[in-house]
Amino acid sequence: MGNREMEELIPLVNRLQDAFSALGQSCLLELPQIAVVGGQSAGKSSVLENFVGRDFLPRGSGIVTRRPLVLQLITSKAEYAEFLHCKGKKFTDFDEVRHEIEAETDRVTGMNKGISSIPINLRVYSPHVLNLTLIDLPGITKVPVGDQPPDIEYQIREMIMQFITRENCLILAVTPANTDLANSDALKLAKEVDPQGLRTIGVITKLDLMDEGTDARDVLENKLLPLRRGYVGVVNRSQKDIDGKKDIKAAMLAERKFFLSHPAYRHIADRMGTPHLQKVLNQQLTNHIRDTLPNFRNKLQGQLLSIEHEVEAYKNFKPEDPTRKTKALLQMVQQFAVDFEKRIEGSGDQVDTLELSGGAKINRIFHERFPFEIVKMEFNEKELRREISYAIKNIHGIRTGLFTPDMAFEAIVKKQIVKLKGPSLKSVDLVIQELINTVKKCTKKLANFPRLCEETERIVANHIREREGKTKDQVLLLIDIQVSYINTNHEDFIGFANAQQRSSQVHKKNTIGNQVIRKGWLTISNIGIMKGGSKGYWFVLTAESLSWYKDDENTW
Repeated sequence: MGNREMEELIPLVNRLQDAFSALGQSCLLELPQIAVVGGQSAGKSSVLENFVGRDFLPRGSGIVTRRPLVLQLITSKAEYAEFLHCKGKKFTDFDEVRHEIEAETDRVTGMNKGISSIPINLRVYSPHVLNLTLIDLPGITKVPVGDQPPDIEYQIREMIMQFITRENCLILAVTPANTDLANSDALKLAKEVDPQGLRTIGVITKLDLMDEGTDARDVLENKLLPLRRGYVGVVNRSQKDIDGKKDIKAAMLAERKFFLSHPAYRHIADRMGTPHLQKVLNQQLTNHIRDTLPNFRNKLQGQLLSIEHEVEAYKNFKPEDPTRKTKALLQMVQQFAVDFEKRIEGSGDQVDTLELSGGAKINRIFHERFPFEIVKMEFNEKELRREISYAIKNIHGIRTGLFTPDMAFEAIVKKQIVKLKGPSLKSVDLVIQELINTVKKCTKKLANFPRLCEETERIVANHIREREGKTKDQVLLLIDIQVSYINTNHEDFIGFANAQQRSSQVHKKNTIGNQVIRKGWLTISNIGIMKGGSKGYWFVLTAESLSWYKDDENTW
């Protein structure tokens, strides 16, 4: 890129800045820019006025800058200023520029020292400036003044962060030399968003007001708190000089003399002062724009394609067609139905990778949540055994039964089946809630038509609620059907024979795996229950059973 093309980069971004401001800053693109950050009375205004060579910024106590000021400096033979909100009007008297900034600030923020993030765009043409664009932000304050809200510090901080968090924004951190650099408000904020110091340019003001015997040499040589882009020291006019209307040109000469004569700064005098700072910022901003231009162009082209796609949808749009509203309404309702179906069926155009939703979440409710709720049901085996015992005894009454009555079995089983109602109805509630959430997500495309969006949500949600009652009735009916008749001939029903067989298989498996504790011959003498005198048995004692064998056969 040639020098001529490089010089045109800043004016190009200026035109984009004006265009976005005229659109109300609705564009999501982040323009390369320099934001000026500093505490109150740090000397920000004086630095900017030194660039222009004119007094044009409001001054006073408390917060003076209450709206961001987008200052565009443009090299020109003539000297004048223009405001974006005063198109066609040229200001040649810079006192009028100050009054217009104050008036425009009050028009938006009022007279009570409030602040606003809506910027004021000021363009200054002069032969004494280099092409440069700066955003002067309100000074960081700690204590509310006048009718300012108690959280004024938080509001200003949020406004500053809104600008400096952008990766395309360079940070001009202005810090007075007569304060502790480690406690600099500007450098603290810059450190939060730019911990490596890659986007921050340090400016040290009031070097002439430091205590005798002290200097900021280590800071200016980038040794104390190093920044990749370094520090530049400047000497502004004092309040006495400003009140005495000291000429800025004379102040610049005094600044130059200060650096050349000071023993701590004379060796770096060529890298200090307002003229050098202006050159550094011009070069840094130009290089920054050049570096970020490819990515910026890609984003711009992406937005352009997106807008062209939206415009294509209105290609055949005829405002005079009386049926267009009906057609548009039907199209939006149909699109809502399609989106809802896609979210449930799982064939959506955009796949959510952050969380389950729609059909996937309903599937999870059925296959994971419902079984979990069943497993979670309280089951007391001891209590169940007691209930079985009581049921059998109550059915037999005064008689002693030989077999387990079917009625006892059915009474216990039915009681367990009824417990399924809770998890089943809870699953229905979860599915209903997910359907309503899906409806709300699908109506987001109708946000430009609040009444249509509201009515669509209401009608569909009401329909879902109506289906909810019928669904729960059907679920309860199915459970009641299971309770009313237990089919013992069903293939899934185990029955006594199958249960005995399974128990035998498990028993054999466990017996094989049991560890033998002791085995041998055991002689039992003649006792009442055994006839025929003493007998010898082969016994095997395991961890779970004692087995008796006679004639190589298992007898017990």
